[in-house]
Amino acid sequence: MKKIAAMLIAATCLSLAYAQKNVDLNQWPAEKSPIEIGRKIAWHFIETPHPNFGKSTPPKVITYPETCTWYGALAFAKESGDKKLSKALADRFEPLFSTEATMIPVPDHVDYAVFGSVPLELYRLTKQQRYYDLGIRIANKQWGPPEGPRVTSESHQYYHMGLTWQTRLWIDDMYMITVLQAQAYRVTKEEKYINQAAEEMVFYLDKLQKPNGLFYHAPDVPFFWGRGNGWMAAGMAELLRSLPKQNPNFKRIMKGYQLMMASLLKYQSTAGAWRQLIDDEASWPETSSTGMFTYAMITGIKKGWLDKRIYVPAVRKAWLTLITYLNDQHDIRNVCEGTNKKNDHQYYLDRKRITGDMHGQAPLLWCAAAFLREK
Repeated sequence: MKKIAAMLIAATCLSLAYAQKNVDLNQWPAEKSPIEIGRKIAWHFIETPHPNFGKSTPPKVITYPETCTWYGALAFAKESGDKKLSKALADRFEPLFSTEATMIPVPDHVDYAVFGSVPLELYRLTKQQRYYDLGIRIANKQWGPPEGPRVTSESHQYYHMGLTWQTRLWIDDMYMITVLQAQAYRVTKEEKYINQAAEEMVFYLDKLQKPNGLFYHAPDVPFFWGRGNGWMAAGMAELLRSLPKQNPNFKRIMKGYQLMMASLLKYQSTAGAWRQLIDDEASWPETSSTGMFTYAMITGIKKGWLDKRIYVPAVRKAWLTLITYLNDQHDIRNVCEGTNKKNDHQYYLDRKRITGDMHGQAPLLWCAAAFLREK
């Protein structure tokens, strides 16, 4: 009997140890750890030439998938304390001050203005004024008067409402806009930047979030597209981690964020991924959205917004599944190609599955950085 009791105690201890391990975001098999995966993907990014997403002809400029990957690599370098990586990422930027200056995008659209988040992060790492000047100029342009060929009558309407004139009510915007303005707040400590980002987020939440917590791609496109929702999830997390709790919009944004996170739990596949169309079980597993949702949840757990007993197992399952899609070159598979809005269910299901696209590389780096980030 004593032997049986001892065996039961041992089994219980092992079970408890296993359970504890699976509510921990710090313990990983070495080859699957965020720091190892993050390092490989960041160095792979440095070795990769500038892509030219959505462009078949010159002029060639830095577009948002590269920007988001660059920003993620810089965040990872900071959180991992890798000074060699930080320098290599700064070296990649150096030609943009001289021979490649024409590649800096004109910030007349959310997809181009988000570029400002990179020099602002470089400023945070180096304190070099030239990075600050470039990034703040772009952040200010986003809330300045409408200008350029992209201006419409709606641009002026939004501007007079106190929103950015680049507002268009696509959920993708809620990462592009918020990360830039949050970065401007982080480097200046001027609350106007984070306040205007919060006002913008509330406008999108009120217009686009559905009772189930998810978001249509746009008001006239009634589908819960994975990556579009990923931009919203990541954007809320990115904003909330810097938004002062006394901000009048903090509670509204937190409510929208927590509602979305709870809904996402219901739609996570048994394998751990989320789908191209979140609520369509016939839809294929899509890695960029999975990475974005994982980042949003990691951030919520670290900041104490989400119950770790519930969300840590979901995050662990998502991360361990996500990295199985990486090939030997550290490129991730099953990334939905660039997607415009369209009121057509089949259109979303038929989007190409790309390997190595930076829409998918970026969230892996955000996750790796978030795993390392302290509360």
